[in-house]
Amino acid sequence: MTPPTTPLDIAANRQERKWSGRELAGRVLWAAAQPLFALSPRLLWAWRVWLLRLFGARIGRNVHIHPSVRIAIPWHLEVGELSALGDGVIVYSLGPVRIGRAVTVSQYAHLCAGSHDHRLASFPLVKAPITVKDGAWICADAFVGPGVVVGDHAIVAARAVAMRDVEPWAIVAGNPATAVGVRPTPISS
Repeated sequence: MTPPTTPLDIAANRQERKWSGRELAGRVLWAAAQPLFALSPRLLWAWRVWLLRLFGARIGRNVHIHPSVRIAIPWHLEVGELSALGDGVIVYSLGPVRIGRAVTVSQYAHLCAGSHDHRLASFPLVKAPITVKDGAWICADAFVGPGVVVGDHAIVAARAVAMRDVEPWAIVAGNPATAVGVRPTPISS
C-alpha cells in the first residue's frame, strides 16, 4: 500500500471553528452539571430526565437513563417514551441522536454521532445523526456509527459494530454488523 500523497493538516483542523460561542458555553455548563447527573442515585430517573430537559434534550415519559450514562451534548438528544439507556452507555451526540419509543440501549453501548472526514487533509469534524427507531434493542457493548439508522424493532447484537443502516426487524451481529436473522413478532402475554 502506498502512503498518501497529501499529509494530514492538523494545524488547519485545530483552526477550524467547530462550535459556536453559544454551543461552547452550553458544553461548559453541561460539564459543570455532570456531577449532578452522575452522582444521583439510580432510582432518580425523573431527576436525570429533568436535568437533561433543562439542557435542551427532548425526553418522553417514563424514560430510564442510568446515572453512569455519558451524554456529550444533551440538546442534540431526543428519547421517546418508555425507552431506557443502561449503565455506561455513551451517547456521543455531536450530531443529533434520535432514540424512538420503547427502545432499549443496553449497558456500555456506544452511539457515536461524530467523526472526522479522513478524505480531506484538514480532517474536518463530521456531525452525522443517528436514529434508533421504535422498539429497537441496542445490546451490550454494541457500537452504532455516525449516520446510521436502526430500523423499527431491529436488534444490534452484543458487541456488534453497525456502520450501515439496519433494516426494520433485522438482527445484526459481528464486526462489521451483518444480518443473522429476523426478530420474531412478540407474542401477547
